[in-house]
Amino acid sequence: MPTPVLNVTHLVFGYAHRLLFADWSCSFEPGLTWVQGPNGCGKSTLLRLMGGALAPLKGTLSLSGCDAQNDPLAYRQQVLWLGPDRIAFDHLTPLEYAGFMAGLYPGFDRHAFEQHWQAFALAPHQHQRIAALSTGTQRKLALAVALAAQTLALLLDEPLSGLDAAALIHAQQVLAERAQSAKGVTVVASHEALHATEARVLSL
Repeated sequence: MPTPVLNVTHLVFGYAHRLLFADWSCSFEPGLTWVQGPNGCGKSTLLRLMGGALAPLKGTLSLSGCDAQNDPLAYRQQVLWLGPDRIAFDHLTPLEYAGFMAGLYPGFDRHAFEQHWQAFALAPHQHQRIAALSTGTQRKLALAVALAAQTLALLLDEPLSGLDAAALIHAQQVLAERAQSAKGVTVVASHEALHATEARVLSL
C-alpha cells in the first residue's frame, strides 16, 4: 500500500449554526481522490481547510510530516488549493500572474506551464488583463498555473466548471494521469463526472 501523504486528524470545524466536521480523520494516499456528497455537506470547506484558507477549530493537518500549524509556510509551499471563484489578482496579465505564482511555489515547472498554456489555448489572451477575461478563460489559466506548481498536494474545487470542450478533454486527461501518481496527492470536489477510472471516492 502507498504511504499516506496528506493526513487530517481529529478535525473539528463548523459555522455558527452547523457543525460540519466533528473529530473527523482521513488519510489521503498518492493519486486522485474524488470528494462527493450533497450540497452543503462540507466538500468545499474541507478543501479550504486542507489548503490553509481556513483554520480548523481543532485537529491537525500534516503533509508528508509537515504540520500546518507548526510550520505554516513550509506547508503552504507544498499544497495548492484552487477554489471555484475568479482569480483575485485580476489586474495582472496571464503571464504576470503565472510569474507571481511561480515565486510562491519553489517547485513550479515552467515547461509544464507552457504545455498547459498551449493545451488550454491561452496565447490569444496573453496581453489582456485577467479582469477582462471570461470566467472560463480565467478557469483555464488558474488550472494551468495550479497544475504547473508541482506541489505535493493539489486541491481542486470544481476544476471542470466553465471549460470549453477542448479544455475539458485536456483537464480530464491530466486528472487521469494524476490518478496514477506515485507520490503526489490530488483531491477534487466536482459535480462533473471524472474520467479517471483509478480515482478513489470519498463520500461526505
